[in-house]
Amino acid sequence: MHKSLKKYFPIFVFPVLAAFAVSFLIPFAAGVYLSFTEFRTVDTSTWVGLDNYIRIFTEDETFLNALWLTVRFTFVSIISVNVIAFSLALLLTRGLKATGFFRTVFFMPNLIGGIVLGHIWSLIINGVLGFFGVDITYDPSYGFWGLVVLMNWQMIGYMMIIYIAGLQNIPDQIHEAASLDGASPAKTLFSITIPMVMPSVTICTFLTLANSFKLFDQNLALNGKSPDTSLLALDIYKTFYDHTGLRLAEWHGTGQAKAVIFFLLVAVIAFIQLRATGRKETEH
Repeated sequence: MHKSLKKYFPIFVFPVLAAFAVSFLIPFAAGVYLSFTEFRTVDTSTWVGLDNYIRIFTEDETFLNALWLTVRFTFVSIISVNVIAFSLALLLTRGLKATGFFRTVFFMPNLIGGIVLGHIWSLIINGVLGFFGVDITYDPSYGFWGLVVLMNWQMIGYMMIIYIAGLQNIPDQIHEAASLDGASPAKTLFSITIPMVMPSVTICTFLTLANSFKLFDQNLALNGKSPDTSLLALDIYKTFYDHTGLRLAEWHGTGQAKAVIFFLLVAVIAFIQLRATGRKETEH
């Protein structure tokens, strides 16, 4: 069997590797190259070195604002989404009636497209804030919290399902032993339950972090017209499509340079998060 697998392994793996190279590796390498050029189309690029990266921090005032807003948004979303999702998972694994119904209801927002969600919540929030003369589309402070509410509403159900799977894998004997030893509910939660579901915490934290950093369509639909409520993905989009005229090639290159920086930021932060939460798994 081992010899057969070794013999036919390249045959079965080659189509997957070829598809991965064509759909990811080659476009990624081309994107990195274009970040050092000025271009209107891919085949009309002109090498400019680090000019695009310098322009991001000298001429473009939106990038650092979008970066800071994205970091704040991601931090708030990771905490709020995971705390609420874990709390709901605890409630729905206590043998309550109609738990299947509630799981379905909480999960359903994750099935709705981001553009649709953004427009729905724009109507809802503006309908409430309209009585106070506030428009979430243009008010940065309300726009930020509007994005947080939208992110929570969409992601909590998905994370809840993952936490429920982790909680159901904890043997009942462990909780019974803790109860017999006189452990309080709080002690059981922080000393047994949470350490036992650390693999789920790792997955949910990673997914929330990645989705928060990459949030685009919800941001575009909810408050994309405001320059002060653009997260990084939307800011990159605007760099490509909000500039016209003679300097269009320069801004295309700048937008591509932003995309490379964006990729590196997400990759580094996700790697650090996975290492940190993964170490917690091994400790427990």
